[in-house]
Amino acid sequence: MTKAVTCISPIDGAVYAERTCLEPDAARAIIDAAHAAQTAWAATPLSQRIAYVQKAVAHLGATTDRMVEELAYQMGRPVRYGGEFGGFEERASYMASIAQEALAPIVIEDSETFLRKIEREPVGTVLVIAPWNYPYMTAINTIAPALIAGNTVMLKHASQTILVGEHLADAFKAAGLPEGVFTNVVLDHDTTSTLIAEGRFRLVNFTGSVDGGRAMERAAAGTFTAVATELGGKDPGYVRADADLNAAVDTLIDGAMFNSGQCCCGIERIYVHESLFDGFVEKAVTLVSSYVLGDPRDPATTLGPMANTRLAAEVRAQIDEAIAAGATPHITTMPADDEAAYLTPQILTNVTHDMRIMRDETFGPVVGIMSVKDDEEAIRMMNDSQFGLTCALWTRDADAAQSIGRQLATGTVFMNRCDYLDPALCWTGCKDTGRGAGLSILGFHAVTRPKSYHFKKVTT
Repeated sequence: MTKAVTCISPIDGAVYAERTCLEPDAARAIIDAAHAAQTAWAATPLSQRIAYVQKAVAHLGATTDRMVEELAYQMGRPVRYGGEFGGFEERASYMASIAQEALAPIVIEDSETFLRKIEREPVGTVLVIAPWNYPYMTAINTIAPALIAGNTVMLKHASQTILVGEHLADAFKAAGLPEGVFTNVVLDHDTTSTLIAEGRFRLVNFTGSVDGGRAMERAAAGTFTAVATELGGKDPGYVRADADLNAAVDTLIDGAMFNSGQCCCGIERIYVHESLFDGFVEKAVTLVSSYVLGDPRDPATTLGPMANTRLAAEVRAQIDEAIAAGATPHITTMPADDEAAYLTPQILTNVTHDMRIMRDETFGPVVGIMSVKDDEEAIRMMNDSQFGLTCALWTRDADAAQSIGRQLATGTVFMNRCDYLDPALCWTGCKDTGRGAGLSILGFHAVTRPKSYHFKKVTT
């Protein structure tokens, strides 16, 4: 029986898009074509590969109005925020700008007697499995460096944002990319696992849930296929006694609530020095109470629905469990809350780490806030998590932030900001957040392999 994937719009629960999944043999034929195209693509001069990627980015930039509208329908992001092209372009352009340096040989010796060097070669065909929450930006994190480095790429996008993969394929086709170098596919989970288990890819890059990451690693077991995973987090913020309170509230609460809280590196728990705790909570409640929950197509809406009702139900369950266990809610139910995808944002105090709201990934517009007496307690609380993606420290003391950061099990340490991917820095995590390296020079290392050359020159 032929399977299909369906995008149910969170706006109204209607079917927005539906696509038929590829049968396994059809998918194998596409992979074979990608393998066949890879040798010639890798032999294409680096400058030309960069130009292809830049041309595709420019093509996508000419369709931003469509991007904004479709993201509202597919995953509920309000149109007032303007889509994702800014971040998409920033990341692709930065990776293009550093490619020459990142892929340059490391020459140990080039003398009359020896040439010793390390070069970087593309791994081959890369499977990118992209998520729906930032569907353009997360995909380009790997697609751009993989193509620039000489790999061929197959993209499997999330069903919630199935049109994004098609538009990326259209952009690369418009850029003139040779046949087979970039392909968008629609696959069900079983076929995806089967293809990985057959060793048909040299790298699988997966962004999604912890269970999804485990499925990728199980499928690849014994094939020696590299698997890079970014599996989300329970990212903390810490407001020290010397922090700029207004800036901390504005930025941390935005980091918790933007995109309806559906951010891998969104702020999900906040620890505030006891001297600032009451003021922080008061300002945070005032800010969140001013949000307008509603139809993402309305420019007045500041908070749209969650991407689907299943995710919203999990967020509500965590909130209800916390309140039943003694947590205090501070935000009154908003008129647009429909007990389905439209979910009132929430701030909780009197929370503890015994509650799932402070322990499990919530991935919704809610944050728990706790008082701490000093750095030592804050460090202990921030590290008390199975995840390790980012943390955000609010302080005027950079030396203190550096000291605290070195004691945290996390991939990125922010000071006086949060919820941002700097393409010049490595995007990575630890613990159940997964493993891998995206963006920066290390992003190129992740999609290439080292090859050493040791030449003893003939002398007479």
